[in-house]
Amino acid sequence: MSKINLKSVVWKEGDYYISQCLDVDISSFGKTKKQALIMLQDALELYFEDTVFPLKTELIKNPLIASITIQHA
Repeated sequence: MSKINLKSVVWKEGDYYISQCLDVDISSFGKTKKQALIMLQDALELYFEDTVFPLKTELIKNPLIASITIQHA
């Protein structure tokens, strides 16, 4: 069994915390930050069950969370 380190972000939305992996398009949620991260870990483990290793992806290093303002009609 091999290990892979993944970056994630957590934020509050209403009554729940949302957790999203920045390296793989997987997200989850929970009532607390800790629960949201545990649920994300479970989702990622299920996702990687069917993945053939070695994984050929580029991991995001030192991500920057930025706001962008747009205008729309």
